[in-house]
Amino acid sequence: MDVERIRRDFPIFNRKFHGHPLAYLDSAASSQKPTVVIEAEREFYEQRNANVHRGVYGLSEEATDAYEKARERVARFLHARDPQEIVFVRGTTEALNVVASGLGQTRLREGGRVVTTVMEHHSNIVPWHMLRERAGIDLRFIDIDDDGRLRLDGYDDALDGSAKVVTLSHVSNVLGTVNPVREVADRAHDSGALVVVDAAQSAPHRPLDVEALGADFVAFSGHKTLAPMGIGVLWGRAELLRELPPYMGGGEMIRSVHTDRVDYADPPARFEAGTPNVAGACALSVALDYLERVGWDDMAAHEHQLLERAFRLAAERFDGTIRIYGPPLSEPHDAVLSFSVQGVHPHDVATILDREGLAIRSGHHCAQPLMNRLNVPALNRASVYLYNTAEEIDRLFGALEKVNKVFAA
Repeated sequence: MDVERIRRDFPIFNRKFHGHPLAYLDSAASSQKPTVVIEAEREFYEQRNANVHRGVYGLSEEATDAYEKARERVARFLHARDPQEIVFVRGTTEALNVVASGLGQTRLREGGRVVTTVMEHHSNIVPWHMLRERAGIDLRFIDIDDDGRLRLDGYDDALDGSAKVVTLSHVSNVLGTVNPVREVADRAHDSGALVVVDAAQSAPHRPLDVEALGADFVAFSGHKTLAPMGIGVLWGRAELLRELPPYMGGGEMIRSVHTDRVDYADPPARFEAGTPNVAGACALSVALDYLERVGWDDMAAHEHQLLERAFRLAAERFDGTIRIYGPPLSEPHDAVLSFSVQGVHPHDVATILDREGLAIRSGHHCAQPLMNRLNVPALNRASVYLYNTAEEIDRLFGALEKVNKVFAA
């Protein structure tokens, strides 16, 4: 994979911080955008800007056609049976809230059980807590082992017939753990539960097949997948989407409105109230095309090589003062390196690295139950993507040596 050629597609890498070239190692939070994606969004506003679906004039028909073609493109990416199973939302957070809110009105009653995991992002915990507070559902958490693997034996008690929903991340945003979603889904379905998958961290790195995953709902965010902020996707099985009530009311999501009743539109329109982010959807389509041209296998191999280099440098140069969290690289592990530096707060680490032009994340990573399980207040996280280089990994560990020297002094 020609990383230098790829980097030329991303104008932000012309920037410097504190006199150093930008080394962006925070793609798990949000990816950078190639010029073709930026231009796709601009082209919509310059050439096709109109509201969609109800206009009978030519410009609106062009905008509608572009929007629906983007829906078809996402359906191909997810191997969905029908583009009408694709709902455009703002991101994974909104998608998971749509599902939780809808199921809270249909399948989840007081005492109904939702099974999640301690490694989830808050976006896949808080909506279910809101149902616990509002409707009295039973919320259970599956534990992990000390290396960050999901404790599958935890499902033995949780799936006893009371579980109505099982929800989990495909890939942990902190540990990089790739969860065995299909195995969990098969066990959940055998128990009569629906399966909701947070694919925010997997969609940027691998093509998804919702049927192969065995999921009933899948959510991902465009902004982590080279696309603009403010566009995301909820996929749901058609029969389940038809069962869910609307999440918001307004224009576009109705069939008819009367003084004594309202008739809702079929999905996906039912869940796309108001003016959608048409430009974002068009740019997401272009982003998926870009990733496909790069090649998923080549990208995965490149990211794995970067992680291997990072693990090796940590072991060779730091004599145990750096601890890496998560499963070993001999097991499925995606694009994330979370670590602590002995005796140094993660925020101090990130601040010193910033002075070297290195952008990493520090904090609880919207995963406080996981931080509690790991018995740490916070961690540093470096996340790699297709545009990162071996030289940037070397810069990272060179800067970490400076961190050790500063705090040793």
